[in-house]
Amino acid sequence: MTMPTITPPLPDLELCLVEGGEFMMGDDNGEYDNEKPAHQVRLDDFYIGKHPVTQELWQAVMGNNPSHFRGKRRPVEQVSWIDAQDFLDRLNSRTGKKFRLPTEAEWEYAARGGKYSQDYKYAGSDRAKQVAWHDGNSGNETHEVGLLLPNELGLYDMSGNVWEWCADWFAADYYAQCHQRGTVDNPQGLGIGVGRVLRGGSYFLNSQSCRAVNRGVIPPEYRYGDIGFRLVLPLPSRKLNRLFP
Repeated sequence: MTMPTITPPLPDLELCLVEGGEFMMGDDNGEYDNEKPAHQVRLDDFYIGKHPVTQELWQAVMGNNPSHFRGKRRPVEQVSWIDAQDFLDRLNSRTGKKFRLPTEAEWEYAARGGKYSQDYKYAGSDRAKQVAWHDGNSGNETHEVGLLLPNELGLYDMSGNVWEWCADWFAADYYAQCHQRGTVDNPQGLGIGVGRVLRGGSYFLNSQSCRAVNRGVIPPEYRYGDIGFRLVLPLPSRKLNRLFP
């Protein structure tokens, strides 16, 4: 399958195809209850950003740069979930595409390596320092994307560097509800929750936050220097399934 053509071209807008499939989302041996129980999810194909949205791409679309740690190829940060929606609206108007944030299920599937997963603890390795900027190696700041090793799909920085917003509302018992339903196709979470989901951990936190199954949550209007986001471009036939409208 060929990569989509983005017109007009934009800097640092690189996508990787994630071939769909089934996987066990979550971890019954996870460190936190909200990572349990593991449950079966089935996803269609989608494209995802090779790395988080960079400051160069944000600047090209938005005409400003809110980031604290400046650098064209560093991830944009200090952007809220609401800010990300504004960016997506402008990007889609400019390109004629339908970019959006990844669902939590898409994010975890991609971080784990999709159908090529080696079941690593982090996105691409069992050793955090190989793939993740965290408090043990970051020097307490973000870093340019793509400097560490990619995961099985060629995706960079899914563990560490900056937290990444997902589309879903967060609910602590969501996994339990999914588990009761059996295999869930293309889930996008509940219709409401206590905040929006964050994934991937960050330079500011320890390596355990960077595990592929780790879940974070924060109100959608909040902005911090360790929160950014990654793009998803769904295929035309793709439909999302809200589990409980």
